[in-house]
Amino acid sequence: MTGAEEFVESAGLYFERLGLSRTAGRVIGALLADPDDSADAPTLCEQLGVAKSSMSVALGQLERGGLVERFRPPRGRRDHYRLTEDVFGRAFRAKMAEFTAFAQLAEQGLAAVGDNPKSRARLELMRDMYGFMGREFPKLLDQWDRERRRRPSGA
Repeated sequence: MTGAEEFVESAGLYFERLGLSRTAGRVIGALLADPDDSADAPTLCEQLGVAKSSMSVALGQLERGGLVERFRPPRGRRDHYRLTEDVFGRAFRAKMAEFTAFAQLAEQGLAAVGDNPKSRARLELMRDMYGFMGREFPKLLDQWDRERRRRPSGA
Protein backbone atom coordinates (compact mmCIF):
# COMPACT_ATOMS: atom_id res chain seq x y z
CA MET A 1 0.00 0.00 0.00
CA THR A 2 1.40 3.41 -0.95
CA GLY A 3 1.57 6.35 1.43
CA ALA A 4 -1.32 8.03 -0.39
CA GLU A 5 -3.45 4.88 -0.12
CA GLU A 6 -2.70 4.65 3.60
CA PHE A 7 -3.67 8.31 3.97
CA VAL A 8 -7.00 7.68 2.19
CA GLU A 9 -7.74 4.72 4.49
CA SER A 10 -6.81 6.76 7.58
CA ALA A 11 -9.10 9.56 6.40
CA GLY A 12 -11.93 7.04 5.99
CA LEU A 13 -11.52 5.84 9.57
CA TYR A 14 -11.14 9.36 10.95
CA PHE A 15 -14.23 10.78 9.25
CA GLU A 16 -16.22 7.66 10.12
CA ARG A 17 -15.58 8.46 13.80
CA LEU A 18 -16.99 11.94 13.11
CA GLY A 19 -20.25 10.53 11.73
CA LEU A 20 -19.67 10.13 7.99
CA SER A 21 -19.65 6.80 6.25
CA ARG A 22 -16.21 5.29 5.83
CA THR A 23 -16.58 5.56 2.06
CA ALA A 24 -17.39 9.28 2.35
CA GLY A 25 -14.29 9.74 4.51
CA ARG A 26 -12.19 7.89 1.95
CA VAL A 27 -13.57 10.16 -0.78
CA ILE A 28 -12.45 13.20 1.23
CA GLY A 29 -9.02 11.63 1.61
CA ALA A 30 -8.81 10.84 -2.09
CA LEU A 31 -9.82 14.38 -3.09
CA LEU A 32 -7.37 15.90 -0.60
CA ALA A 33 -4.53 13.86 -2.09
CA ASP A 34 -5.57 14.18 -5.74
CA PRO A 35 -3.16 16.37 -7.73
CA ASP A 36 -5.97 17.35 -10.13
CA ASP A 37 -8.21 18.63 -7.29
CA SER A 38 -11.23 16.66 -8.57
CA ALA A 39 -12.42 13.30 -9.83
CA ASP A 40 -15.50 11.76 -11.40
CA ALA A 41 -17.51 9.03 -9.69
CA PRO A 42 -16.24 6.12 -11.86
CA THR A 43 -12.63 7.11 -11.16
CA LEU A 44 -13.33 7.29 -7.42
CA CYS A 45 -15.08 3.89 -7.54
CA GLU A 46 -12.08 2.32 -9.21
CA GLN A 47 -9.54 4.06 -6.99
CA LEU A 48 -11.34 3.16 -3.77
CA GLY A 49 -12.61 -0.26 -4.87
CA VAL A 50 -16.25 0.45 -4.03
CA ALA A 51 -19.51 -0.23 -5.83
CA LYS A 52 -21.21 2.48 -7.85
CA SER A 53 -24.17 2.49 -5.44
CA SER A 54 -21.92 3.00 -2.40
CA MET A 55 -20.14 5.85 -4.17
CA SER A 56 -23.44 7.46 -5.10
CA VAL A 57 -24.57 7.39 -1.45
CA ALA A 58 -21.22 8.75 -0.21
CA LEU A 59 -21.09 11.57 -2.76
CA GLY A 60 -24.69 12.48 -1.99
CA GLN A 61 -23.91 12.65 1.73
CA LEU A 62 -20.87 14.83 1.12
CA GLU A 63 -22.69 17.11 -1.32
CA ARG A 64 -25.70 17.59 0.99
CA GLY A 65 -23.30 18.32 3.85
CA GLY A 66 -21.59 21.04 1.80
CA LEU A 67 -18.26 19.22 1.88
CA VAL A 68 -17.99 18.51 -1.86
CA GLU A 69 -19.42 20.22 -4.89
CA ARG A 70 -20.35 18.75 -8.21
CA PHE A 71 -19.34 20.46 -11.43
CA ARG A 72 -18.96 19.66 -15.10
CA PRO A 73 -15.59 20.54 -16.65
CA PRO A 74 -15.70 22.44 -19.93
CA ARG A 75 -16.49 20.02 -22.76
CA GLY A 76 -16.70 17.24 -20.16
CA ARG A 77 -19.19 14.41 -20.40
CA ARG A 78 -19.24 13.50 -16.71
CA ASP A 79 -19.80 15.38 -13.50
CA HIS A 80 -16.73 15.79 -11.32
CA TYR A 81 -16.47 16.31 -7.58
CA ARG A 82 -14.10 18.53 -5.61
CA LEU A 83 -13.86 19.66 -2.02
CA THR A 84 -15.66 22.92 -1.31
CA GLU A 85 -13.68 26.00 -0.43
CA ASP A 86 -12.67 25.89 3.25
CA VAL A 87 -14.24 22.45 3.61
CA PHE A 88 -13.02 22.00 7.17
CA GLY A 89 -14.24 25.36 8.42
CA ARG A 90 -17.64 24.54 6.92
CA ALA A 91 -17.66 21.09 8.49
CA PHE A 92 -16.76 22.50 11.88
CA ARG A 93 -19.47 25.16 11.70
CA ALA A 94 -22.01 22.44 10.91
CA LYS A 95 -20.89 20.41 13.94
CA MET A 96 -21.20 23.43 16.27
CA ALA A 97 -24.96 22.84 16.48
CA GLU A 98 -24.06 19.86 18.64
CA PHE A 99 -22.74 22.23 21.32
CA THR A 100 -26.26 23.55 21.83
CA ALA A 101 -27.69 20.02 21.85
CA PHE A 102 -25.22 18.92 24.55
CA ALA A 103 -26.03 21.98 26.67
CA GLN A 104 -29.75 21.21 26.33
CA LEU A 105 -29.13 17.59 27.28
CA ALA A 106 -27.30 18.78 30.40
CA GLU A 107 -30.27 21.02 31.29
CA GLN A 108 -32.58 18.02 30.93
CA GLY A 109 -30.27 16.05 33.21
CA LEU A 110 -30.24 18.84 35.78
CA ALA A 111 -34.02 18.82 35.88
CA ALA A 112 -33.99 15.03 36.28
CA VAL A 113 -31.44 14.71 39.11
CA GLY A 114 -32.95 17.24 41.46
CA ASP A 115 -30.73 18.25 44.37
CA ASN A 116 -28.09 15.48 44.14
CA PRO A 117 -24.87 17.53 44.44
CA LYS A 118 -22.52 15.11 42.67
CA SER A 119 -24.81 14.61 39.70
CA ARG A 120 -25.55 18.33 39.51
CA ALA A 121 -21.86 19.21 39.56
CA ARG A 122 -21.12 16.89 36.61
CA LEU A 123 -24.11 18.12 34.62
CA GLU A 124 -23.38 21.79 35.37
CA LEU A 125 -19.81 21.27 34.18
CA MET A 126 -21.12 19.68 30.99
CA ARG A 127 -23.61 22.49 30.41
CA ASP A 128 -21.08 25.22 31.13
CA MET A 129 -18.35 23.71 28.96
CA TYR A 130 -20.62 23.28 25.93
CA GLY A 131 -22.09 26.74 26.51
CA PHE A 132 -18.56 28.14 26.51
CA MET A 133 -17.69 26.24 23.31
CA GLY A 134 -20.87 27.50 21.66
CA ARG A 135 -19.95 31.10 22.49
CA GLU A 136 -16.22 30.96 21.75
CA PHE A 137 -15.80 28.68 18.73
CA PRO A 138 -17.68 30.99 16.34
CA LYS A 139 -15.19 33.72 17.25
CA LEU A 140 -12.28 31.39 16.50
CA LEU A 141 -13.78 30.41 13.15
CA ASP A 142 -14.29 34.06 12.25
CA GLN A 143 -10.65 34.67 13.12
CA TRP A 144 -9.67 31.68 10.94
CA ASP A 145 -11.70 33.14 8.04
CA ARG A 146 -9.79 36.43 8.33
CA GLU A 147 -6.45 34.62 8.48
CA ARG A 148 -7.36 32.36 5.55
CA ARG A 149 -8.24 35.37 3.39
CA ARG A 150 -4.77 36.85 4.08
CA ARG A 151 -3.01 33.70 2.88
CA PRO A 152 -1.46 33.82 -0.60
CA SER A 153 -3.62 32.30 -3.33
CA GLY A 154 -3.07 28.56 -3.65
CA ALA A 155 -1.63 28.20 -0.13
